[in-house]
Amino acid sequence: MIKLSGFGWRHAGRKRWALRDLDLRVERGERVLLLGPSGAGKSTLLAALAGLLAADSGEREGTVDVDGRAGILFQDPETQLVMARSGDDVAFGLENLGIPPDQIWPRVDEALRRVGFPYGRDRHTAALSGGEQQRLALAGALALRPDVLLLDEPTANLDPEGADLVRGALAQALDPDSTLILVEHRVAEALPLVDRVVVLEPGGGVRADGPPEKVFTEHGDRLAAEGVWVPGHPVPPRRAVRAPGKALLCAEKVALRDRLAAVDLTVLENEALAVLGPNGAGKSTLALLLGGLLKPDNGRVRATEALAGTEAATPPHRWRARTLARRIGSVFQDPEHQFVTARVHDELAIGADPSTVDVLLGRLRLDQLAGANPYTLSGGEARRLSVATALAAAPRLLVLDEPTFGQDRRTWIELVDLLADLRDAGHGIVAVTHDRDFVQTLADRTVTL
Repeated sequence: MIKLSGFGWRHAGRKRWALRDLDLRVERGERVLLLGPSGAGKSTLLAALAGLLAADSGEREGTVDVDGRAGILFQDPETQLVMARSGDDVAFGLENLGIPPDQIWPRVDEALRRVGFPYGRDRHTAALSGGEQQRLALAGALALRPDVLLLDEPTANLDPEGADLVRGALAQALDPDSTLILVEHRVAEALPLVDRVVVLEPGGGVRADGPPEKVFTEHGDRLAAEGVWVPGHPVPPRRAVRAPGKALLCAEKVALRDRLAAVDLTVLENEALAVLGPNGAGKSTLALLLGGLLKPDNGRVRATEALAGTEAATPPHRWRARTLARRIGSVFQDPEHQFVTARVHDELAIGADPSTVDVLLGRLRLDQLAGANPYTLSGGEARRLSVATALAAAPRLLVLDEPTFGQDRRTWIELVDLLADLRDAGHGIVAVTHDRDFVQTLADRTVTL
């Protein structure tokens, strides 16, 4: 059903090829888990199979043949939502295919039900959390009843219950002869959905290909060392070296209409605080309020003298931008929302001196991408860049929304180590997350909304 022969792709402006010398064949009805370290070309391969690599956006080698219609769910669901109402968004693809009107709404309702979408058709897409957007985008793909379903981290932004629901929906939604190609860093949860594992070799070709048990038995140790989340390879915890210190920031009955119920919260130095809760509970909204990027409707966010000195009486949302960046660094759920230049190096240079830029690029494995456009990075690379931009001004407090999204095992460990070092040096860390491993490895305290 799918055949790639000597396929390669290099994004415009890049020296390195995202993929090269790739030979791969996938038969109709196969369920394939696509693995490889962050930046190995997994998302690029899915885009190639979906026909989304425009000739003027890079350089191509070899051939790609797909026998059938492909539906794709991107890493970032926001890029896939095009309508104001949820039902209209799912119907959009059906309308473009010329499906008779009397068949569209039953298919829309069926797709929304299969992914466990918690609202009706009229829910505004702008009011959805990241996880809810993910389910809606998946419903749009399933409604098309594609021959090939391409999924790029479909559960990355979902709470555990929502992720289980989506995986169950996938198991039920696919016909026996439908083909599935899934990119998923969390391998153990994805294994029940697949019967074959393909591991991409960074720089070109295929590292391993076969049934999951065979691939992990023969290559598991090496894959884990190189960044693949192989089952049975736990990560050791990073416990704090000292007790929590002074309060840095206090949220007192802080709330935002229709987005966050009243919350009391204190953020301390020398502490990593994890904010948990189901999709739609207001975790990302709380992160924006703590970061001084939103004004609360009720209550207040109050900085202490330990964070703001003589300006402690002024709420963070009223600080000047440069002052805010020096005191509180924010990492958004969508990394691209904080990119403002056309080069990775320039993103960091805005708020840091040249020596700090080079250190951050090296620490977060972005030094080889210094000249790349931030909008051409993989999801994992973009997430690391967003963390680096928040760290560039050396803030005392760091507020991160899903900081480990899209990371392979190696970059995940390096990112956690970096945050642990900051905590142990006296910084405060607040992380909104669904990542259970992150909580178990780093968090000193949890708050559940």
